[in-house]
Amino acid sequence: MKGAGRVVFAAIMLLVVGTINIIYGFGALDDANIFLNDTRFILSDLNTLGWVLIVLGLIQLTGGFSLFAGNAYGRVIGIIAGTLGAVGALLSIGGAYPWWSLAVFFLCVWIVWGIIEFGAEEDTV
Repeated sequence: MKGAGRVVFAAIMLLVVGTINIIYGFGALDDANIFLNDTRFILSDLNTLGWVLIVLGLIQLTGGFSLFAGNAYGRVIGIIAGTLGAVGALLSIGGAYPWWSLAVFFLCVWIVWGIIEFGAEEDTV
């Protein structure tokens, strides 16, 4: 089936990113020093950022596991989670690592495209 490799890659990336977001969320809830050196937050404080990251990470994990199972729910959640990841990367582009944020943005866009393209009919020559 066309695009099966991209969907497996998207599922793996959603699992990895979901796990990292949950870890960062717990770090933000604990007021970790990595977040604090003269940083401005879009959200009100680190506690809010932590809960948003934990919820986003859980959504990404459920999307990744559901994509592995081949469910339509996984495709929908994968597209939503990839889009939220792309928006999050664009919001952090003015930070200390703008090229990293731009790379994450393009990776999220590629993942969303791969999920959308999965199952489309192949062109026959």
